[in-house]
Amino acid sequence: MTERMEGMTDYRNDAEERALLMERRDLSMERIRQIPDENSVPVAYRDYFAEMAKYIVKVLTLGERLKEGVLETADVEELKVFNEAPYRDILSERYGHSYGNPSYAVEMLGDGYGQMLSYLYAEIQGMVVSVYEDRLWDCVIVMELFLEIYRMFEEEELPTKSALRDVIYWYVSDYTDDTMEYRIREQVDPSLNFAADIVRNADLTDLRYLFRYGEYITENEWKTAEFMNRLPQEEIDAMARTYTEGYRIGFVLGNKDLSKKKTVNIRYHLGFERMVRAAILQFEEIGLQPVIYRSAVHVADRNRRGLRVGYSGAVPNKQFDYDHREDPALFLDEDLVQRRLRAMQVAFEKHKTEANTHAGPAVIEIFGEKPFTPQTNRYAPAFNEKQQKLQVRYNNEAGQITNRYIIGEERSFTIIAYPVPEIGERFEEIFRETVKINTLDYRKYQNIQQYLIDALDQGTCVYVKGKGENKTDLRIQLHQLEHPEKQTNFENCVADVNIPVGEVFTSPVLKGTNGVLHVSSVYLNELNYRNLCLTLKDGMITEYSCTNFDREEENKKYIEANILFHHPTLPIGEFAIGTNTTAYVMAQKYQIADKLPILIAEKMGPHFAMGDTCYSWAEDTAVFNPDGKEIIARDNEVSILRKEDPGKAYFGCHTDITIPYDELDYIRVQKADGSRISLIEDGRFVLPGTEELNEAFQE
Repeated sequence: MTERMEGMTDYRNDAEERALLMERRDLSMERIRQIPDENSVPVAYRDYFAEMAKYIVKVLTLGERLKEGVLETADVEELKVFNEAPYRDILSERYGHSYGNPSYAVEMLGDGYGQMLSYLYAEIQGMVVSVYEDRLWDCVIVMELFLEIYRMFEEEELPTKSALRDVIYWYVSDYTDDTMEYRIREQVDPSLNFAADIVRNADLTDLRYLFRYGEYITENEWKTAEFMNRLPQEEIDAMARTYTEGYRIGFVLGNKDLSKKKTVNIRYHLGFERMVRAAILQFEEIGLQPVIYRSAVHVADRNRRGLRVGYSGAVPNKQFDYDHREDPALFLDEDLVQRRLRAMQVAFEKHKTEANTHAGPAVIEIFGEKPFTPQTNRYAPAFNEKQQKLQVRYNNEAGQITNRYIIGEERSFTIIAYPVPEIGERFEEIFRETVKINTLDYRKYQNIQQYLIDALDQGTCVYVKGKGENKTDLRIQLHQLEHPEKQTNFENCVADVNIPVGEVFTSPVLKGTNGVLHVSSVYLNELNYRNLCLTLKDGMITEYSCTNFDREEENKKYIEANILFHHPTLPIGEFAIGTNTTAYVMAQKYQIADKLPILIAEKMGPHFAMGDTCYSWAEDTAVFNPDGKEIIARDNEVSILRKEDPGKAYFGCHTDITIPYDELDYIRVQKADGSRISLIEDGRFVLPGTEELNEAFQE
């Protein structure tokens, strides 16, 4: 087994370490260049190793051209070809015959070998961005892994599947300390400024700057940047101010001391650099330096939900990401979980000062991309039952470690969303409508929403009923207010952490919350669900179904993986009533309801979140509405277990599911005496004081 390198993550600041890495890279490269011309492995595997060797050479050649200044000298068309080259093999039109496709890999290489060598493909593919960032260490360890596996196939006898798995396992395990330390540092250390430097210093009028990231660039990113360049600086500054002020106000409303913080994590999609540059300047005005990190490179560090957390360009092929989201199933075990948790603890301890002064994320989401419905890939790795439990435990304990250093009670966030050109010919019109929605008068909504809260606080429970084909029939149990003159169940949420306005929300009592939640079509975490149906008993999911696939078993697995996240059940963590009828009408006008992010969609009707409450990790921090009343519904029967065992209290997920107004029959509050107060009837607001919300429907 190849000797593993140790402690190489800071090589760029150490000439001796870099020299050692250069030597190891050159030796590996020399050997890899020879592979396409060799016949030393059985015929069945020659094409795979030859293709991978050629790819590695291609990627490192890209790196040499970067050092030669190709990004500054080449014209746009050449740069587009240059940018696409390392991603070409996984694009949808070629994916059926790509070793990055687990099914094709199994077909060509055999079951067992196929999945593991497809994992290796995905790990090698991550070298692209490492080359752009000059992360030499990351490249070298992958190259050495490739050569180690190649040598196994050169032996007289083929390696056992167990032996091949062991090599991958020890690669992940041995380098966990280093990869974890760098990933944690990326999240809190502003000196890792690769992306921030581009945003601050690039000539944003020369769109070739987009190719400096190494991310995949499509017409979406290009046309977004073009559009942003046409906006006057005052509009750019105003868009940024909505975003940064929402972030600041989140600290104010949460009674959190922003003056203790030094950094903010900015997440954005490429093309929005003008707004991000303005936001950086505005954040600096309130004492915050930007931390901008890329979505994870190494497979073991990637988000299990298939989401890219961090800044990102286009996703070359969402099916590829989906097929590889559970690649750790190839090697995950108890020891590795413990190793990764220890590594996380050590990494946070090393960077505890930076972590303690980190304020949290400020996110710019996008919407309008072609909706993605994944296809079932029978050979894609999937967690077994034991691994599912291990992954759940890892997520829980990793969340606890993170919370000890980036303290939940002291951090905040904000999220805002804008469309991208793929949304259609009316992109610019939709963009400007979105800007208007993001800047609606929060005071107006605050006042209207108070009428809803005053009515809701009179109730013991709330009934929600769908109409037509919508089968929703739910009873939501509310907390008892001991002192209604100074307490409330619902937060009056306008436009701070979640932009745009508006909603009122609570954490329901689980016992007594019963019924069926149904929605005909919904996109959750970029995945489509048709006829999603969840049954709740005492606030916990007991049954679930959808109609995405022909086989019921596949539908259940789809929900288990992407809504339950392998938990046997989840509680309802939130009940809310969205009040942004203007956004709803916009969605209907432009026929884009299926393309809106949950950030906006959740404001367009009642919604229900499965998983943690809105106050997870910060339940003991008092929160008050503008009228001075304290929101007491910050816990439920599950989250309160944090006082005994946090591992039983949190699930690491919070998935909002919205019922559109037009699928809604009524929302009624039941009082202790049995009488009911109508809030919504036939999809329209009827509570006195809220009728103004219906005006948008008349436009």
